[in-house]
Amino acid sequence: RAASRHELAGRSEASCVMLSTFVASSLSLSAPIGVSRVAQSRVSCTRMSDDEPWNSNAQSSTTLDKSTLEAAYDAAMNAPAPAAAGGKQDFLEAEPYWDQSTIPVNTYKNKAPFVGKIVSTKRIVGPEATGETCDVVMSHGGKMPYWEGQSYGVIPPGTNPKNGKPNSVRLYSIASSRYGDDMTGTTTTLCVRRATYWCPELKADDPAKKGVCSNYLCDSKPGDDVKLTGPSGKVMLIPEKDPNVDLIMVATGTGIAPYRSFIRRLFVEETPFGEAYTKGSGLAWLFLGVANSDALLYDDEWQSVLKAHPKNFKLDYALSREQKNKDGGKMYIQDKVAEYSDEIFTRMDNGAHMYFCGLKGMMPGITEMLEGVCKEKGLKWEDKLTQWKKAGQWHVEVY
Repeated sequence: RAASRHELAGRSEASCVMLSTFVASSLSLSAPIGVSRVAQSRVSCTRMSDDEPWNSNAQSSTTLDKSTLEAAYDAAMNAPAPAAAGGKQDFLEAEPYWDQSTIPVNTYKNKAPFVGKIVSTKRIVGPEATGETCDVVMSHGGKMPYWEGQSYGVIPPGTNPKNGKPNSVRLYSIASSRYGDDMTGTTTTLCVRRATYWCPELKADDPAKKGVCSNYLCDSKPGDDVKLTGPSGKVMLIPEKDPNVDLIMVATGTGIAPYRSFIRRLFVEETPFGEAYTKGSGLAWLFLGVANSDALLYDDEWQSVLKAHPKNFKLDYALSREQKNKDGGKMYIQDKVAEYSDEIFTRMDNGAHMYFCGLKGMMPGITEMLEGVCKEKGLKWEDKLTQWKKAGQWHVEVY
């Protein structure tokens, strides 16, 4: 049902068009971390955060037309391969790499979407998972670049039976880095939870009430066309100028998508920010809440990163059907985050950035927890939250 609400919540953002330029450089084709059936997942995250602060550093007066962007990208994609192994993943970087002034926004819009191709679609959760989640890889041919934390819009084929108009766009957070899982800069990964509605009378899923876009994507086949809009959004960007920044990432279910893009950029690919971050003191701390072990998303990847970068990466799961909270009830994401309330508050006061993506139901418990810490310290929660928002440390994208 939550996924169904997500299906209905998709919409596009009105933003100024700021397209990115790229530096042609050497391409490292290092193999990505291996994954299993529970290691790549996610349905989208809908843009529901108009009231959240945008990073002031992301504002720009730079505007490029599409032909300029395509020429720059073609130059990058046609650059010669590195002479020897070990080249860095940096051909899609800004100059300097943390500069957000040329981030691409709304390159393609609803009236003139980009037509990409489905590369692969596969189920990637176990048999006991609550619902079906598919990993959907699509090719944009290098024509629709994006940054970590952004979203693509997908326009499913067909018309809305209620009004006879073409189906509207749905937004999905991108689950791959700007280089794509194949590290060529030409693909994008979306992880989509199939939205269904259980009918108590039929005692089965009601096909008339299934999510239009999620079922379209989960049923797609390699070679199928897919209409795309975007990329959109600046709420979930990484503040890359500080290689020592703490990134506290909180997700329920498929809200994991943007964090996968973060973590691949930080720890999997040889990017300039990743190189700086792993040499610094920053901590990327991931909290993920799902129903059970079969519903864990990207677990193999997290375990590999944890083994390789224990100094810079921390991982906590909340499995509601397998774990108990301190009061003996089900362990939800807000309960797991609350176990570290003092540490999280201290890190936030020291400049950490905290991200929330997934079901909006997690937010009251987390804000109440932080409000309690404020009270213990003799502080006013509203003032503290305002301070964090003003500093661009509070990032919310929930549905």
